Amino acid sequence: MHEKQNSHSYKKNYPSIFAAMYIRMSTDHQKYSTENQENAIRKYAKRHNLQIVSHYADEGKSGLDINGRKGLQQLIADVESGQSKFDTILVLDVTRWGRFQDADESAYYEYRCRKSGIEVRYIAEQFENDGSPISDIIKGVKRAMAGEYSRELSAKVFAGQCNLIEKGFRQGGPAGYGIRRMLTDEHGNSKGLLKQGEYKCLQTDRVILVPGPDAEIQVVYSIYQEFVDDQMSEREIADHLNQQGITTDLGRQWTRATVHQILTNEKYIGNNVYNRTSCKLKKQRVKNDPDMWVRSDGAFEPIIDPRYFYMAQGIITERSRKLSSEVLLAKLRELHTQKGWLSGILIDETDDMPPSSAYRYRFGSLIRAYTIIGYIPERDYRFIEINRHLRKMHPDIVEHTMQHIEKVGGSVYREETTDLVMVNNEISVSIVICRCLQTVTGRNLWKIRLDKSLKPDITIAVRMDTNNADILDYYLLPSLDIQNPLFKLRNINGLALDAYHFNNLEYFFYMAKRANIQEAA
Repeated sequence: MHEKQNSHSYKKNYPSIFAAMYIRMSTDHQKYSTENQENAIRKYAKRHNLQIVSHYADEGKSGLDINGRKGLQQLIADVESGQSKFDTILVLDVTRWGRFQDADESAYYEYRCRKSGIEVRYIAEQFENDGSPISDIIKGVKRAMAGEYSRELSAKVFAGQCNLIEKGFRQGGPAGYGIRRMLTDEHGNSKGLLKQGEYKCLQTDRVILVPGPDAEIQVVYSIYQEFVDDQMSEREIADHLNQQGITTDLGRQWTRATVHQILTNEKYIGNNVYNRTSCKLKKQRVKNDPDMWVRSDGAFEPIIDPRYFYMAQGIITERSRKLSSEVLLAKLRELHTQKGWLSGILIDETDDMPPSSAYRYRFGSLIRAYTIIGYIPERDYRFIEINRHLRKMHPDIVEHTMQHIEKVGGSVYREETTDLVMVNNEISVSIVICRCLQTVTGRNLWKIRLDKSLKPDITIAVRMDTNNADILDYYLLPSLDIQNPLFKLRNINGLALDAYHFNNLEYFFYMAKRANIQEAA
C-alpha cells in the first residue's frame, strides 16, 4: 500500500481506495438513522470507487462531546496507531461528526486524523473538504451552527418543560410519600395511576400529582403535627415512625433527612416547583437560586394545610437564625473533629446539627463554610457515607425480594455464607447495589462488579439515582451472557446490555412464580 503523505497535506496525488465510515445517531430525526447514514455513505463510496474496510458507529449518543462515544474514540485511536487499513473517513455531514459546543474541539479531532495522513470527507455537504480557505470558512460556520442547534434545542426543550410546569403538569421524578402520579390525556381526563417505575407512553399524555392512600396522608399530617405542635425534631419523628413499624414509600426506615424532605417540599401544599438544579449541555450540575425556579402554585390538590407548611418553614429557618455564625461554625468544627471530614449528607444526618442548607444560606456555600473553619477537602468523602447508606440498604432489598418471591408462590432462602439467594432450589441470585457516579462532564456512570467466584446464575444489579438515595432501575444479568466481571453502565448501553434492563422486578418475580400442575396442564 502506498505511503502516507506529509501529515499536513491532503492526498490529492493519488486516489483513495480504502475508506472507513463513521455514523452517529442520537434522537434527532429519522433522516439520521444509522441505516440511512450507512446507505448514503455506501452509495457515495460506490460512485467514487472507494472500498469500505472499517465501520465505526455511535448509536443513541449525543454529539455534545466525545465522552461515551466509543466509536469515535476507537476511530481516532486506530488512526493514530498507524495500523489503520484506510486513508479516508466518510461521514454523512458535519453534525454527525459532532455538535460540539466548542467548534475548535470538532476541528481538533479532525486535525488529529489529518495529522496522521487520514482525510475526513463529509459526503452530504455542499463543500469539498479539501483544505482550501473557502472550505475552512464554510466548515467553521457549519461547526458553529451544529453547536448552536444544540443550544437552541436545549432552550426550546427547557421552555417547553417550564410551560408544562406552569400549567400544573409534573416533570419527572418520583411522587414521594403520601402522593401518587396520575396519568391524564391531553384534555385532562384521568387514565389511571402510574405505579413506581411506570412512565407515560404517549407524547400527548401528561402527569399530575394526586393524594395517595389515606394511611400515608395521615402519616404526613402526623409528621407536621409532631414537628409544629409537639416541637419534636426530625430525628425524634423518624425514630417514632420506625418504632411504629411504618416505612417510607420505598419500604425503608425513616431518617432525619427523609423527614426533613417531607417538611420542606412544596408539593405537599400543591405547588409545582421546577429548575431547582440544572445540568445543561453536558455541563456540571448546579443548584439554582430561588429566583430561577419555575413554579406553579396551587397546581395539585394539597394534602397539608399551607399554614402548617409555612409554620414548619418558619421553625426551620428560625432554628438556624437563632444560632449566630460563630455557633454554626463551632458546631461544624466539632463535627469535623469527630469525623475528620465533612459533607452535606453527613451534616443533615447528624443529630443536633443545623441542616446543611443553613450553612449554604448563611455563608453562601458549604465550601465557603469549610474554608472559614480551615477545612479544605482534599478528596470527596461523600462516597464513605454513600457506601454506608448502600450497605444498610442491601439487606432490606434482599429481604424485600425474598418476600415478593414467596408472595407469588416461589420458594426462596438465603445462604448465610455466600449471601446468595436461592430461588426454587434451581437458580442462584446475587444482588448488587450500584452507586451512581458522575464524570467531570456531568454524565452518569454505574460500575458493575460481578462475583465470578460464587458464579450466580443471575445477578440483579440495582442502579441508584443520581443522589444515591433511591433506586433508579434494575438490570437482570445472566452469567451465561455476561462474561466480563467488571464493566460500566451508562444511561444508554446498547441492545447487548439494555436488553436486560427493567424498571422494576416484576418480570423477575414472574419467572420465580410456581404454577400448579393443573394450571400447567
